[in-house]
Amino acid sequence: QVQLVESGGGLVQPGGSLRLSCAASGRTLSSNAMGWFRQAPGKEREFVATINWIGDTNYGESVMGRFTISRDSAKNTMFLQMKGLKPEDTAIYSCAARESKFLSPNPNEYNYWGQGTQVTVSS
Repeated sequence: QVQLVESGGGLVQPGGSLRLSCAASGRTLSSNAMGWFRQAPGKEREFVATINWIGDTNYGESVMGRFTISRDSAKNTMFLQMKGLKPEDTAIYSCAARESKFLSPNPNEYNYWGQGTQVTVSS
């Protein structure tokens, strides 16, 4: 059984940076595509970024140029470096993995989910 655990969330001022981590256990996910999604109160889940097994990436329009997704397959861990944070980035950020090596922005195509970590951008 795959388990995903996020960490690194917190409170940050506008313009600040945070780095989220997603540690996987139960099975190696080096051949699986993984992604980050977020959900703000009263809003639908939003695609943030995805990465495949060879490091190809794709980003949601609202975070492009500010966020960077990466992974360390040897450590079974994925990261999301967030810079230039804005109040509208405030949300619960969740990592996910799918039983496919291909990128996808569709949360319905992901099989495993973490519990999420809160990111709050406020002065």
